[in-house]
Amino acid sequence: MLVLRSSPASPFGRKVKIAALVLGLMDRIEIVVADTTDPSEPLRQQNPLGKIPALVLEDGTTLFDSRVIVDYLDFLVGGGKLIPAGQERFAQLRLQALADGICDAALLQVYEARFRPEEGRNADWLAHQGGKVSRALAVLEAEPPRFDSAPRIGEIALACALGYLDLRFAGTWRASHPRLVAWLDDFAARVPAFENTCVKS
Repeated sequence: MLVLRSSPASPFGRKVKIAALVLGLMDRIEIVVADTTDPSEPLRQQNPLGKIPALVLEDGTTLFDSRVIVDYLDFLVGGGKLIPAGQERFAQLRLQALADGICDAALLQVYEARFRPEEGRNADWLAHQGGKVSRALAVLEAEPPRFDSAPRIGEIALACALGYLDLRFAGTWRASHPRLVAWLDDFAARVPAFENTCVKS
């Protein structure tokens, strides 16, 4: 068995889980929750960065981060399912990078509030990270991505990013991004793995 170290709310872990479900690989993966704040957590030996997700292979090798893991899962089924060949490959990788960047900026805002006392929080820093999210959403709202068959890694990553904004920011992005709301609704209807990996709080 492969072992996925993650946490239920991680958008990057969710991306890996959806990828595994789409590829039909979930029966080969055991999910073991990791606490990234615990100094005694074995995750720190599996991934020296102490970050999730991490995928422990059957030979004990560990792969990280989510982009490497989903590439490996795609490799296991022969390649080209999540990450297409040719020019389209770069469109998908670019979309994944944009979606992952939304998650990175959103996580930094969450961590600022979670780990820093209120009197020490940096409003400029929070605004800086929020600006990244706002600009990325504006680009995506202007031209939501299209997919005509099974979802690929870019679409999966974007759905996870929007799901994380719903989870941690009470869906405040929705009011000003109707085309993205419609896109996510369509994704959820067509990809059951999205709802199957949803965390409500």
